[in-house]
Amino acid sequence: MNSSEVKNSALPAYLMNAPFSLSTECPNNAFMMRLTPEERRVDGDKALNQWLKLYRFLSARSLVYLLPSKDGLQDQAYVANLGVVLPHVKENVAVISNFRSEVRRGETQVGDEFFKGMGFETVIAPEYFEGEADLKYLRDNIFFGAHGMRTSLSALGWFRERYDMQIIPIRMRDEFFFHLDCLVFPLSKEKVVLCAELCGRDALAEIERVAEIIDITYDVARNGLTNSVRCGNHVLCDSSLSELKPTDEMYALERNKVEELSRICARNGLEPAIFNLSEFDKSGAALSCLVMHLNYASLGERGRSSEMDKAPARRYHISLS
Repeated sequence: MNSSEVKNSALPAYLMNAPFSLSTECPNNAFMMRLTPEERRVDGDKALNQWLKLYRFLSARSLVYLLPSKDGLQDQAYVANLGVVLPHVKENVAVISNFRSEVRRGETQVGDEFFKGMGFETVIAPEYFEGEADLKYLRDNIFFGAHGMRTSLSALGWFRERYDMQIIPIRMRDEFFFHLDCLVFPLSKEKVVLCAELCGRDALAEIERVAEIIDITYDVARNGLTNSVRCGNHVLCDSSLSELKPTDEMYALERNKVEELSRICARNGLEPAIFNLSEFDKSGAALSCLVMHLNYASLGERGRSSEMDKAPARRYHISLS
């Protein structure tokens, strides 16, 4: 399929990268810096087996392209930071990231060449921008955009002007929430799961004008619930619960996350799919980091969409009890 066919397909399409170059040699986020070099050492065989389970699930239900691995790019598997394919413009555009993280800057050229090979028009974003992980799509031309850590406010302004985008800016302040997918997950075209206490009053007011908010707690967000990916009727999320004992420190937190996701899915006619990605935890990464959208067919978006009626939205909280 060429870029136009991929972008406008009714079949969900994603990009992934097998973790052949995965390394944690250079810690570049708060999660990694809490671990010793030995604690964050990656078991390559285990990481590949965990990744393959996710890949097999997605490839059985969607079209999955694979980005070739390049030695020395320790975070290349986290393709959600590579760029963003814009679904609302007529042209088949892939905006490639301009990384703030020094160790990731070599990924830009690889991504640019790959998307050109697919037939996309590629544009390198201005400093700084770290992909769809910081620019989450809702519907039409509406996006949520992070700024303050890995993506700059000026980059969001560039997107807004160049591609006629309505971007709701969300200031990132907590060192453990360094990309937007750590606290925002569009569940559908009308609903978004997020941690309200981290979004700021002004951002929340803007979000409530365009979507219904499903509010989750700080602890559940920090453990990766919003680092989910929607594929058809499934919501994919990672959890190491299967290898934890009830006496382990993380057991209750992981259990609460899985239970919370199950409640959200049940109330929205969706099904959770849980994957153990414990080797990727050592990079401070979660499931959504490993997947980049090439289209948004799972949300019913195929190319340019018609304007939707925007009724006033409400917010509610799902209790963990």
